[in-house]
Amino acid sequence: MALRRAAAAALPGLARGIITPSGASRPRGPPPRTPWTTRGPPPEVLARAVERRPVREQVELDAVTYAGRQHFVPGLARPRFPPWERGWRHPWHSPGPRYEDMPLRKERACHVCHQWSRMLEGVRQALWLTKTKLVQGLPPPVLSIVDDPASQLEDQDERVKHAISHARLWETTEVAPNREKYCPVLFEDLLHLCRLMTMKNPSLAKRMLARNYRIAATWERESFLLQVRGLNGILLNSMAPIPPVASKDEVAATEEHALETFYPISPTIDLQEVNVYRELDDTGFRGGYPYPHPHTLYFLESANIRTNRFRPEQLRAKMMMFAFGNALAKAKMLYGNDPKVLEQPVVVQSVGTDGQLFQFMVFQLNTTDFVSSDGVKNLVWIDPDQQLYEKAQCIPEVKKRVVTKPTGIYGFQPDTFKKFLALYLHGTV
Repeated sequence: MALRRAAAAALPGLARGIITPSGASRPRGPPPRTPWTTRGPPPEVLARAVERRPVREQVELDAVTYAGRQHFVPGLARPRFPPWERGWRHPWHSPGPRYEDMPLRKERACHVCHQWSRMLEGVRQALWLTKTKLVQGLPPPVLSIVDDPASQLEDQDERVKHAISHARLWETTEVAPNREKYCPVLFEDLLHLCRLMTMKNPSLAKRMLARNYRIAATWERESFLLQVRGLNGILLNSMAPIPPVASKDEVAATEEHALETFYPISPTIDLQEVNVYRELDDTGFRGGYPYPHPHTLYFLESANIRTNRFRPEQLRAKMMMFAFGNALAKAKMLYGNDPKVLEQPVVVQSVGTDGQLFQFMVFQLNTTDFVSSDGVKNLVWIDPDQQLYEKAQCIPEVKKRVVTKPTGIYGFQPDTFKKFLALYLHGTV
């Protein structure tokens, strides 16, 4: 202990193994005040610091490129050449005009509903956009066909089960077919069963199925310009229109109905807003087409990935918008573009399915005046979420070497096909 005290007295800068400066301490006050510390750097210095300039301008030197070598050389800069002019317009590789220079560009925006539009509010949003009153269930003329034994096939239930088994079990060599395979096959089989009724009703032969046609319908709803256009479902056309479903008294009673709003959500949410468009009303068929009247619109949700399929509520909204678009385009062709209450309403049906769950809809267009929410409304009948069967067992369940559940169709609902057939027969029976 005495030796440590002697060493500490001999070396005053050494204390507990730390060497400390023996001279005067550094001043710990604030730095001297300069123009930059009080007011900051001048604006031009800040502008140069923020501005992003190429390396050439910063160093003020010409970069050495590998343009003369005609091949890539590591360490040399990439050459910049002027854009090459072809001298003539190539339809595939020529850059198009800017949106500001397009002849169809307009200042007023248009909200477009196309086949990939998924409405946030579903049917409620479609009801407001189309000025429509919702009625649950199918209309009485369709229900009378459902309950009529004369409007059914012989051994109808067995034939429908055979069609389901053909689509889900027999059509593929795989263990279990995917939705993209069995959904169109089931639709074609059910439609084939409906065509068998032509022997009883010869007028069913005066129909035509159209695929990949394009619809365009434009209307104004309050301060919004709306449009339904593009590809949609499979359309069944007929030579004669479907008679009105609701009577004139029921149509007049819709004046007292108040449309539901969903403020603060905009009614045009999830619709595509465009400024380059054409105000067009087109049914998708040329004049003189022998099957001019839209009858039923079919939608198939056959995507394998669940996120790529429409939810049932979104599918019903899509069905309603395109059924309305087909009816509106036909009404403007028959009665002109002036907004008014139609003397003869236009009726268009719609059916949507994912291969198991069915959505049924009947839309009646009563008016083309959509600017105000007052007055006569359109009508739509919706019968949602009707299962044709509960499950298709493609692989048998085996427990302890015993088959507990063989392959087959389980939970068959015959009423669903009766409604499918009734919508097909509607207008002829």
